[in-house]
Amino acid sequence: MSKDMNEPREDEIQALVDDRLDPTRRTEIENWLVLNPDAAARVADLRAQRVTVQQAFDGLLDRPVPARLRNIGATQPAGVGPVWRMAAMVTLVVMGAVGGWFANEALAPDEAVTTAFTRDAVRAHSLYVGEKRHAVEVNATEEKHLVAWLSRRLQNELVAPDLSEQGYQLVGGRLLPASVAGPAAQFMYETEAGERITIYIEQDQSGRGNDFRFTAYDGVSAFWWKDGPLAYVLIGTSERAELLALAQTTRRQFTP
Repeated sequence: MSKDMNEPREDEIQALVDDRLDPTRRTEIENWLVLNPDAAARVADLRAQRVTVQQAFDGLLDRPVPARLRNIGATQPAGVGPVWRMAAMVTLVVMGAVGGWFANEALAPDEAVTTAFTRDAVRAHSLYVGEKRHAVEVNATEEKHLVAWLSRRLQNELVAPDLSEQGYQLVGGRLLPASVAGPAAQFMYETEAGERITIYIEQDQSGRGNDFRFTAYDGVSAFWWKDGPLAYVLIGTSERAELLALAQTTRRQFTP
């Protein structure tokens, strides 16, 4: 992290993730994150973890204790009440979830790579989609230069898909680091109402294609797919059917 007067404290980072900051300080920290991508990536990860935990345990404490666990307290000291029994249940659930996650990583390495790939795409989307003046590195007025530059860096011929029939106009794009292989490219699009989507592209060493796959977390939805030497993620907040139509249009233009 860079050391400057706007650098947030750890408690402010946690408050930002939990939406507990006052608007003024929130704006200051978000502006600081734009200049500190490593910190911004950490905040994106924390937000994703928060959503995952909320989805996993939402309403858990309101559910009745399962019959098979009601006798746990019978073998405990008199001072151990239902709150502690429920805490034990939550601990067991968390341990089971973590165990399942590690098993998935061990048994499905390709899916682990996919998770990293989509996570990078969502992180980049979340970092830049809300920007006004610095949303892209090269804007749409230089589309030919943008496409040629990104094609050269990814060592594959790219296009900036035409999504005007769906109401989206190109804003521009940028070069990004990729966790799997080489650099990545991002194209950003916007409707007249200001709704934005991004298309993330990086090199894929597996050489295997696949049908569209859907994922949703950190407040956005995405369709991802692989074709030949490249992997793609289209990200936005629209309904699933609309995103799928955009992904299909995008894929046709990359692989005519």
